[in-house]
Amino acid sequence: MEIFTILRFPDPRLKLVAQPVIRFDDSLGQTCANMLQTMYAANGIGLAATQVNIQQQILVVDLSAANNQPLVIINPTIMNKAGSIIWEEGCLSFPGIYAKVKRSEKINLEFYDPQGQRQNMSVEGLLAICIQHEIDHLNGITFVDHLSPLRKKLLRNKLDKISQES
Repeated sequence: MEIFTILRFPDPRLKLVAQPVIRFDDSLGQTCANMLQTMYAANGIGLAATQVNIQQQILVVDLSAANNQPLVIINPTIMNKAGSIIWEEGCLSFPGIYAKVKRSEKINLEFYDPQGQRQNMSVEGLLAICIQHEIDHLNGITFVDHLSPLRKKLLRNKLDKISQES
């Protein structure tokens, strides 16, 4: 297994839009396994491929305390959204930054698994929040982009500090 380097803000590659996966092969499976190991090593609950400079529509999530319920989502599309929830989010690409973000409370999602099989799933709560957060990454959007100008201004000192450390 390989542990990938996680891109940190203000790396411009975090703003790139990922391309759909078209080849479902052993290489893709290895990439997904490496992404999971990278997420676990960083004590995260979600990771998008763009955060490790892989410009493909892949995300991994595992909300379990024992890191034994991995979910690999490829080429995701949110089909329906319902409700709203405000949750304090963090991000492996923004260490030490947390902010309340408004998201849909429930989503219905279509995606492919690593074997290329189409899947459909309805999720809610933290899992829905996490998936939306990671899909945003695949579209070049970070959770900070959801904040009001005032909230961004209040976080500016922390963001500047992260920029200087990069």
